[in-house]
Parts: sequence; structure tokens; C-alpha cells
Amino acid sequence: MGTWHVVYTTEGSTSGEAFIQWHSDGTEWENINYPVLGGNICMGSWKTTDRSHIYRNHYGWLYNNGVLAGYFNETETDEVSWDGNSYSGVNTTTLNFYPVPPATAPTVMVLTGTATATRIAP
Repeated sequence: MGTWHVVYTTEGSTSGEAFIQWHSDGTEWENINYPVLGGNICMGSWKTTDRSHIYRNHYGWLYNNGVLAGYFNETETDEVSWDGNSYSGVNTTTLNFYPVPPATAPTVMVLTGTATATRIAP
């Protein structure tokens, strides 16, 4: 729980940096450094899956130059360090894109990358 600075990489290149807040009630909120007109605020829920892993189910709106284009659902599993002050590792993210107006099925992409996070102390 708390506020974290996260660096995402995909295929060896940095793909984004974010501030994430993980809350004790099982919700999370993220502000990533993507352009505001494309969508940069996301939220979701999380749960522990074992002593060192967190599973997150994450949603966000996507815009095309400020016009709503759809939303995405992303799931990932993160490994937390033994002291609880960082998490990192390789993760596979399944990204489902739901266009607006609705299509018959979402567009599905599977991305492999890393998320490296450090807790921001109060």
C-alpha cells in the first residue's frame, strides 16, 4: 500500500513512468506520463496471490485527441520485495481494448515487459 514511482519497459525500452497509489481496501489508482488528450489516469483493484505476489485488474479510458475512443482492461502480476519497499520483475500484460461505440469483441494484445517500482516514503 502507499504511493509508488513505477518505470515500465517493453521490449527493452522505457514505455512509461507512473505514480500509483495502492489502497488497503484493494483498490489502486495510477497517473502515467502519457499525454492527457490520449488518457493518462487509470484505476482498478488488486489482491495478494501469495506472500510475494500482487494481482491487479486495471481499467482506463482512451482518447484520440480528446475524443473518447474506448477503454482498456489490463491485468498483471507483480512480485514485491521481501521488505515491501519495491517491486520488479518480468510481467506479461494482457490488454483488452474496447472501442466506443462497442464492437462485437475487444481487441486483445499480449505485452511482455517489466515494471520496476519504488515506494515513496510519507
